Amino acid sequence: MTNKDTYRFQVNLSGMINILSNHLYSNPRVFLREVMQNGVDAVTARTQIEPDHTGHIHIELTGDITNRTLIIEDNGIGLTEEDIHEFLAQIGQSSKRGEAAFTGETSFIGRFGIGLLSCFMVSDEIVMVTRSAKGGPTLEWRGQPDGTYSIRKLDTELSPGTKVYLRCKPGSEMYFDPEYLAEGLYYYGALLPYPITLQYGEQSKVINDQRPVWLHEPELARSHRDEVLDFGERLMGERFKDFIPLRTSSGRTGGIAFVLPHSVNLNAKRSHQVYLKSMLVSDKAENILPDWAFFVKCLIWTDELQPTASREHFYEDEKLQQVREELGDSIRSELMRMADYDSDRLQHIIQLHVLSMKALATEDEQFYRIIHRWLPFETTFGRRTLGEMLKEHDTIYFTLTLDEYRQITHVAAAQALLVVNGGYIYDAELMSALPLVNDAVSTNRLMPEDVSLSFVDLTPDERRAYYELTRTADTALQRFRCQIQLKRFKPSELPALFTLSKESSELRSLEAAKEVSTDTLSSILGSLGSAMEQSAYSTLYLNLDNPVVSKIFMPGNEAMMVVAVEMLYVNALMMGHYPMNRQELATLNQGILRFIELGLSAGGSGEAR
Repeated sequence: MTNKDTYRFQVNLSGMINILSNHLYSNPRVFLREVMQNGVDAVTARTQIEPDHTGHIHIELTGDITNRTLIIEDNGIGLTEEDIHEFLAQIGQSSKRGEAAFTGETSFIGRFGIGLLSCFMVSDEIVMVTRSAKGGPTLEWRGQPDGTYSIRKLDTELSPGTKVYLRCKPGSEMYFDPEYLAEGLYYYGALLPYPITLQYGEQSKVINDQRPVWLHEPELARSHRDEVLDFGERLMGERFKDFIPLRTSSGRTGGIAFVLPHSVNLNAKRSHQVYLKSMLVSDKAENILPDWAFFVKCLIWTDELQPTASREHFYEDEKLQQVREELGDSIRSELMRMADYDSDRLQHIIQLHVLSMKALATEDEQFYRIIHRWLPFETTFGRRTLGEMLKEHDTIYFTLTLDEYRQITHVAAAQALLVVNGGYIYDAELMSALPLVNDAVSTNRLMPEDVSLSFVDLTPDERRAYYELTRTADTALQRFRCQIQLKRFKPSELPALFTLSKESSELRSLEAAKEVSTDTLSSILGSLGSAMEQSAYSTLYLNLDNPVVSKIFMPGNEAMMVVAVEMLYVNALMMGHYPMNRQELATLNQGILRFIELGLSAGGSGEAR
């Protein structure tokens, strides 16, 4: 075919409404935001041609609980008949035209021209009465959910502006409840620059009557502390005790970061309320602050970010990345300011949100330098801050993993050796970087085998006396590729210490994986492990100062030597929190039975005597 036919897309409006209510918008209540947005944009457009114009939006609820109508009126620029055909009859068309509308560089909130359709989620008909400030008759527009609409000219000459009438449809009664309506209007419009008045019967009140003076100058919030905290509680439903002002270098994005009064998990959702040109567009914004800032919940207002079609989220673009970095800089700078002028306040925040502070310290060396002395760590001397440790030590030891710390904690504490548990997230990294921010201290990673350097060797006479028994004990553990060393060390209550070399640790991991793998994979892992078996030996240090070990190595106890050493081995594994393989678990169970048998045998011999 050489000819081609051109067709126009047909839009199923009822299908569009279903998409709006079930997919695009998070909640039917957003129709309030959309009609207020249209009113605010209309007033803004009028002030651009009439700079002295005083705008307002009036919302009235009429009728009883079974037949309620909502009237939304603004004294904005209004619409001509041509405007109605262009902007209300074409899905995707917007009165905020031009490239600026799609890049966010506009004073209008709406961009996509579909906001009025959201009203069909709560009403079976939309009636709009409008008159343009540019002149012309008063017009009535009636829209139906089947995609039809009508326009008629009214004889009544109204003041310029627009009225939208929405009659509650069955199932939407909640959205026309006076209290729910007032809450929703405040929720979306608390920061709007024009007064929003709600009238129901004889009652009338301005929804956004308390527009804070510090909205455009967040730094002023410091001198209005109680007002800011009350404002945060009303908007976010939580009582806060502290906050941090936020502002980007351009001044086009600002806000208040409220410090959460409770500690939060690292994986907790980071939800913030964001206002675009003073209208709430999202209460679940998760990507507007750096990941480390999970200890705050923010109110943020902006006129420079680009919203998605639902206007509930923002595009992840260079502008958002820049804003996110600058808001993070605001928080970082305020914390550093506290270090100089309000250290008690900073210490309280650190104690409550130490994980977030450590996350930031790993990213920012300057911040770490300023606040490091207040950061707490788990140590062999209990929970201590770096400041407390630095007063007593110029060298700090730390382990890289939690398992390493568990292996040596009892021995290190008994030797009066301060060791930091580096097994928690960020801690080992911070310990390694500490000399970079404080040149008066050095840090060293401590391996379990390093602790053995403080153990006391046996005398030559003791080595000769225990030689044969040590060989017997050593032979008992050969099948576990573990060697015995007889030492004296503190605490005497600890009978044994198990340590792994790098090779033996890797081999244990391979063997553990082999036990739960398929035959094919198990064969591969076995081949890898066989090459390491000759050198992959662990060490079991037996403490001759311990009464149990001392008794085992007394002459005459050779019969119980093997069983006792095997039990000390598996006990040391448990003390070090090592996962045991099948062979070691079997040894534990058999050892208990053999001890019972030895006890019964000894009891029987006693009766015979």
